[in-house]
Amino acid sequence: MMDSWLPDLIWDAHVCLPLDTRAPLSLLDSHVRGGAGFVSVNVGMDMNQISQIMRVLAAFRAKIAESPDRWSLVRTVADIDVARSMGALAIAFDLEGSLMLQDMPEMLEVFSALGVRQIHFAYNRNNSVSGGCHDDDMPLTALGRRMVRAVHDNGMIMDCSHMGRRSALDVMGVAQRPVVFSHTNPRALCGHERCIDDDLIRACAQTGGVVGLSGLNRFFGIKTDVQDEDMIRHIDHVVAVAGIDHVGIGLDVMHELPGMTDFPDGVDRGYWWPVERGYTPGYPVKVYAPENLSRLARSLLVHGYKRDDVGKIMGGNFRRVAKEAWGSASV
Repeated sequence: MMDSWLPDLIWDAHVCLPLDTRAPLSLLDSHVRGGAGFVSVNVGMDMNQISQIMRVLAAFRAKIAESPDRWSLVRTVADIDVARSMGALAIAFDLEGSLMLQDMPEMLEVFSALGVRQIHFAYNRNNSVSGGCHDDDMPLTALGRRMVRAVHDNGMIMDCSHMGRRSALDVMGVAQRPVVFSHTNPRALCGHERCIDDDLIRACAQTGGVVGLSGLNRFFGIKTDVQDEDMIRHIDHVVAVAGIDHVGIGLDVMHELPGMTDFPDGVDRGYWWPVERGYTPGYPVKVYAPENLSRLARSLLVHGYKRDDVGKIMGGNFRRVAKEAWGSASV
């Protein structure tokens, strides 16, 4: 029956919990209700001090270990299969930016050992490694090229979300494994700078990578809730540009709780999210609800996609990339 069908694996390539040691992992239950089998959980951005990132990593790892029946920290695709067989949600971590690497490619080995399986090099603004999408468009630096090699060497997925156009193209030009945009949207459908143009979509596909579509209403150009038809319109576009093997889901859900903040005291929000670059004050923040992921899969069937293709969109494509990037090492 179509109303009960689910793909083999639902994969959300980017989820944000409060970057606070008190943040409960039960916030991920909304993904479980939506049928998700794997989520990539953010543990830090360029504006976060490394001390905060390490504390969050330690806390999240401990919470996962305390409830192995509910959550499982994974390093390989085989680990995901084991977690799912036990009824647990498979979790890995991701980083947004490279300031926490402190100009040391060797830091990637440290973060990889702690469960970080995906990283991009700039959060909106330029740094010593890469350009950001809300800054002067700069190439990937020589250090950045060394960082790409270190990402591969340490079994991580190379992400280009939030990065500037030239730097992203440079990454995809030197990468030896598939590159992803874990959470973005097509600029052809929304002109915001965080969205990527069709040339970037095609370049990503040429690496064998995946464009993960965010569910954030700002990047659909709407102020209302994001509906199935909105997600499908963006999916259709990426499929038309790059093919069915190169589209996935990265909702960028931002869970928030009173008294918990992602940002250190004094952080300049206007620097990281400039008003003149599309961050209008008071714009309502609404994200496609993860509880609806299984419904989205069925809506894609109704829309005309075949079951095998829906399986690729909802998780199979990211699974393929992860299998190649992560290899066979275990946590």
